[in-house]
Amino acid sequence: MLTQLALFESPAQQVNAYVKPICLPAGLQYYSQYISSQVARDLITAVDASPWLDDLKRRVQHYGYRYDYKSRRINYDMYLGALPDWGQQLSLRMYVEGILPFVADQLIINEYLPGQGITPHIDCEPCFEDTIASLSLNSSCLMDFTQAETLETTSLLLDPSSLLVLSGEARYNWKHGIANRKKDKYNNQIIERNRRISLTFRKVIIK
Repeated sequence: MLTQLALFESPAQQVNAYVKPICLPAGLQYYSQYISSQVARDLITAVDASPWLDDLKRRVQHYGYRYDYKSRRINYDMYLGALPDWGQQLSLRMYVEGILPFVADQLIINEYLPGQGITPHIDCEPCFEDTIASLSLNSSCLMDFTQAETLETTSLLLDPSSLLVLSGEARYNWKHGIANRKKDKYNNQIIERNRRISLTFRKVIIK
């Protein structure tokens, strides 16, 4: 069972930001092991205890507000209720640690099986506040970043239990995506993908 203590007990060194290479976009923060392996296992158990939706080619879960992928909008009619307790605890932890400037009220969970990815995109600008945070569970994968105007590209390997935070330039001027493949090549190493679950926390804007 996930308890508040379990989510806040990570050693301080696990919360230090990864010193990123200069080629990655400004506004990107990466925490290489944001949660312990045990908390990661507990989160996967909690996620899998809830029903998955088959709205997309990959399975998803929505909490807080449902996001309409086709119309790219959110309104009050899409409110689903509060985030689950474990989601609220994670969001509160990120706020207390200064990683998020707010307590998130929207959470989307994506399941990626080997071979599945996501088209390069920028999260809906009028729908969500500046900062988004995504926690990776169970498997590594290579995320690609493309500058929207210059088409400059770079990549970052997202490890299991890592936290990726995008704000400012990284949030608005760079697309992020995951190629549809079963293996990644990174630093001259071949890395097999397994089932990966991502938890993305955001703050909704409703006008």
